[in-house]
Amino acid sequence: MYQLEKYLQTIDEVIERGPYKATWESLSAYEPPKWYRDAKFGIFIHWGVYSVPAFGSEWYSRNMYIQGSPEYEHHIKTYGKHTEFGYKDFIPMFKAERFNAEEWAELFKKAGANYVVPVAEHHDGFQMYRSEISHWNAYEMGPERDVLGELKESCESQGMEVGASSHRVEHWFFMGHGKEFDSDIKDPMERGDFYWPAMPEPNHQDLFSKPEPSEEYLQDWLVRTCEIVDRYRPKVLYFDWWIQHSACRPYLKKLAAYYYNRAAEWGTDAVINYKHDAFQFGAAVPDVERGQFADVKPYFWQTDTAIALNSWCYTENNQFRPAVDIICDLVDIVSKNGCLLLNVGPKADGTISDEDRAVLLAIGEWLKVNGEAIYGTKVWRKYGEGPTKIVEGQFSDGIKKNFTSRDFRFTTKGGYLYATALKCSEDGEYCIESLGEQDASKQANFHGIITGVEVLGDSEKPRWSRDEEGLHIRTGFRSAGPVVFKLKVE
Repeated sequence: MYQLEKYLQTIDEVIERGPYKATWESLSAYEPPKWYRDAKFGIFIHWGVYSVPAFGSEWYSRNMYIQGSPEYEHHIKTYGKHTEFGYKDFIPMFKAERFNAEEWAELFKKAGANYVVPVAEHHDGFQMYRSEISHWNAYEMGPERDVLGELKESCESQGMEVGASSHRVEHWFFMGHGKEFDSDIKDPMERGDFYWPAMPEPNHQDLFSKPEPSEEYLQDWLVRTCEIVDRYRPKVLYFDWWIQHSACRPYLKKLAAYYYNRAAEWGTDAVINYKHDAFQFGAAVPDVERGQFADVKPYFWQTDTAIALNSWCYTENNQFRPAVDIICDLVDIVSKNGCLLLNVGPKADGTISDEDRAVLLAIGEWLKVNGEAIYGTKVWRKYGEGPTKIVEGQFSDGIKKNFTSRDFRFTTKGGYLYATALKCSEDGEYCIESLGEQDASKQANFHGIITGVEVLGDSEKPRWSRDEEGLHIRTGFRSAGPVVFKLKVE
């Protein structure tokens, strides 16, 4: 078992000798690496003990202890009283007997992903990796496998970068409702216990809510996260929402300095994803959960969303989004200087559902043809045009976007401009108004000379012309997904 004080000393030593210090001034020198800005599309994985009940969502471990909730009623009806069968009793049932990291990696590669971010530890406190900090991990219990290590090896063999996600901070309160009635969550508890500390749940929007995470708890969080950095050298560290609490700030700065310095020491790259201004702007990469921006941004950003609308993990009642909707979101996000991290929730046995698999393969088929308009591209002078407006902000992915063939998104790379129609025209006719012949005295407009137009995936050259109204294109090409026009511009 690790020694907390010794690890904290190591963290201080790494920060002391490295280029980054634990201050926002120093951390603001950070720049996202080129591979990440070029990758555009990654896979998120929510898989853990919560996949066993497969009911409600990945928050089952919290909700099953909230009296009167659907999860509470389901738990008693299905598994018995909380004193006889608690959340910890799902661990032996989490066998992952059909988990094959190589098969997962092959699927993610076929989906067109360039990076993969498994959840290393969710709010429930069960580590999906080998750890010296706690025995409550997948290497010693349940599957008895180093899930994160196996995925790292398999995904890297397919040419994808691998990260890790930590949702540990929320464990401060996640099991707290279990103390409100007779259950298996009881005091006294100490560091190292699975349910520790199970504090009262705070107001999540109050950055100064009490009781705030203690120094002991936050030190434990810091060394847990640094252990992931040291053991697995993740290219991306993703953090969920509650790290914005004021008590976490000094530890976030330490973690970032340690992670960035380790990457510099190893000659590799580092990315931190955060939400809600948890990190000072410019010190890491902002993330929008289940949503996106309405306009292009001058900084690089990320959207994380899931194939299922109702849950991040697999449940028996998941509501799956159509692949074409996710492809349109990807195109929109990339045109606005962002990237998409798309979540899949495997079943407890380690298989990926047919519905998830179908969506991933459909995205991959589209990217196989049209990926050059996505990967490695940069933003154009405007992100797009068209009548359909994007609702900005988090948790908006459930709002159906009824795109038309007049909705276009632009990207650029290698002397080409890519104009993607977010819906195929029924008659094969398109008009891109932003590319019309315009008055040269209006400097904000496009004045380039278009010398060629092609449709990605179509061997036939389209007919095209230009006038003041726009660039007119007529093609016989039909597609169930967005249509990409590749324009040679002089």
